[in-house]
Amino acid sequence: MADIKFEITQSIGTLSEGSKGWQKEINLISWNTRPAKIDIRDWSPGHDKMGKGITLNREEIIKLKELLETMDLDQLQW
Repeated sequence: MADIKFEITQSIGTLSEGSKGWQKEINLISWNTRPAKIDIRDWSPGHDKMGKGITLNREEIIKLKELLETMDLDQLQW
């Protein structure tokens, strides 16, 4: 399997931290020298290992933001 190259161009924030120090983060990441995209995933301390995540382009993050703003969290069935 080929190495995946990435560069975290901007750290946006941390959503949570697990008991072993891994953090679920939102970052702007350039994958394989491509234009950066919003990325949400778990990272080990030092960012040397990563978990599965989701990568969104500009249009997708705008749509996600719109959808989240319309949500009534009290009406969701948790």
